[in-house]
Amino acid sequence: MKGNRAMKQNRRGFLKVAGTAAAVLALGGLPFAARAATEKLKIGVIGSGRIGGTLGGVWVKAGHEVMFSSRNLEHDKKLAASLGPNARAGTPREAAAFGDVLLIAVPYRALPDVGKDLGTLIKGKVVIDPNNPIPSRDGEIATWAREKGAGLASAELLPGARIVRAFNAIGYARMGAAHEQKGERMGMPIASDDAKAVEVASRLIREIGYEPVLIGGLAMGKYLMPGTPLAGERKPEEIRQIAATLK
Repeated sequence: MKGNRAMKQNRRGFLKVAGTAAAVLALGGLPFAARAATEKLKIGVIGSGRIGGTLGGVWVKAGHEVMFSSRNLEHDKKLAASLGPNARAGTPREAAAFGDVLLIAVPYRALPDVGKDLGTLIKGKVVIDPNNPIPSRDGEIATWAREKGAGLASAELLPGARIVRAFNAIGYARMGAAHEQKGERMGMPIASDDAKAVEVASRLIREIGYEPVLIGGLAMGKYLMPGTPLAGERKPEEIRQIAATLK
């Protein structure tokens, strides 16, 4: 009985968060959010490796302007040249200044330096966070981030950013091909405390080929990682059912 009662309470909490976000999204509010729903965006990609290069490439095909950046400008120039006139290359600071929306896709151990280096350039901007703290690769900061929760940790490391945690537990190759698939879309669980940022990110997620499913605030971002119940591809309703049992 206690277990059933706790599950019902968790479900009510999840529905309350999702319902609040949906209500705010329906209002339309910020001019940028309204513009982002219809116009092509400028997207800055910080970290143009497998994830950043793949997602950015799909967004270029969707008609957005994308600036790719990393520690290897020559790589970024070649990538941009291969994608056509809507793609360009620059430094991370140039990409952060360029983008209405930013995708920061770097090893988690690099996030503190990214936050310091980009500083005010990311404040107030929608930032999509696909980064996973992996102790064997990232060391102590990954252990700290897992204890705190990856979503809340990213918010602390990227102060002022309007973070949407997404693209965390599906392979990059699959995400690059999903937009070409026919039939029912698989779901993409996301977590954020900013309903307007969710609106903007949701459009971009749909263009990648997934249906965004808000599972709650950034505190729920700890479940958007490999090895958690929400890892892998699942249908939207299955994601909602699993999320309702988590806390």
